[in-house]
Amino acid sequence: MILESFLKLKTYCETEGFKGWDPYDGLNSKVFQSLPFLKKSAFIRWCVIQGFKLFPFNLRSVLLVPKEYNAKGIGLFLSGYCNLYNAVNADRRLEKRLGTESEILDKINFLAGLLINMRSEGNYHGSCWGYNFDWQARLLFLFPKFTPTVVATNFCATALFEAYEITGNKKYLDTALSAAEFVLHDLHRTKYKNGFLFSYSPLEGNNTVFNASLLGSRLLTYCYKYTGKSEYLEAAKQSIDACVAGQRDNGAWIYGMLPIQNWVDSFHTGYNLDALADYRSLTGDTSYDQFIDNGFAYYILNFFESDGTPKYYDNQTYPIDIHCPGQLLVTLSRLGLYDKYGDIARTVTQWTIENMQDKEGYFYYQRRKGISSKIPYMRWSNAFMFNALSHYIINNTNQQF
Repeated sequence: MILESFLKLKTYCETEGFKGWDPYDGLNSKVFQSLPFLKKSAFIRWCVIQGFKLFPFNLRSVLLVPKEYNAKGIGLFLSGYCNLYNAVNADRRLEKRLGTESEILDKINFLAGLLINMRSEGNYHGSCWGYNFDWQARLLFLFPKFTPTVVATNFCATALFEAYEITGNKKYLDTALSAAEFVLHDLHRTKYKNGFLFSYSPLEGNNTVFNASLLGSRLLTYCYKYTGKSEYLEAAKQSIDACVAGQRDNGAWIYGMLPIQNWVDSFHTGYNLDALADYRSLTGDTSYDQFIDNGFAYYILNFFESDGTPKYYDNQTYPIDIHCPGQLLVTLSRLGLYDKYGDIARTVTQWTIENMQDKEGYFYYQRRKGISSKIPYMRWSNAFMFNALSHYIINNTNQQF
């Protein structure tokens, strides 16, 4: 069931050419762009984005929002195809279903080349990536299109590292390594406890998000692995020190330190665990094991029901976002816990397929108590689940799907 689900998703994404819509792309509407007097208002920009995001029916075709590439989405697809390549190497029977090494390698090189061409332009110190739409963050500030973020840059650069490991193409390695300079020199730092938090982007006013800072640490750790540069490791550790200091005694992390960021959710907790797990595996440093163990215990006990229903918040189920079940498959992979929690992974994945996958192969954005959004978002839903299911596959090679 799970392999068949993935193959339907793979066919859908390849048929669409990896282009699509996004929950936050409302300002890309050509109708909205033709009305400059509306574009000047932060409130109207925010209302347009939220309207497109929350309305359960898709207005994008009518209001002329084009399907486009999204850099983070391409990075997720690239990571997914790297997993498929390694899965086929581990279990040759999968070639009949997933494709030959050569076919998968063609996809890897195509996506890696596309990702390199999608780097944000500007006076940045290294390679970096942003989103293909203007984004109004509440009424606080505007992220212009392609403004680089540490989250997008992490996913893109680490995917290029994975592609380098398979292809040996040094251009992929050099591009990914340069992203460390973006993290070190273009992001702001907010002092917290014995360390600091990296900002979400080079813009001001977005400096206190734990998962964003930890993803910056994750990227620096990858760069340290390939270069041995102590400055990368030291900055990564200082960010980690701040973020683990922000972990609650019960193992939970709130999203960020601003009053409006005081919630605990599923997939951002998974991001935190992924970053700490990769730091440990890439450096051999086990000094943060207690924080990983406490965080995972809270994660696995508070975000998944016994029937496989994934919860968004630790104290609230709805809306059920596709990131919640998808991130479980990635986090179990990063932590090496499929042997122990494989039954939970299978139950959650089966629930997700039955409740959140369309017959055309794509996955829905969210399930709500009322009318759910079944819009096929390429980055948020389909690239994310493509990568997540590729982790499930590679952790179940030599098994009967």
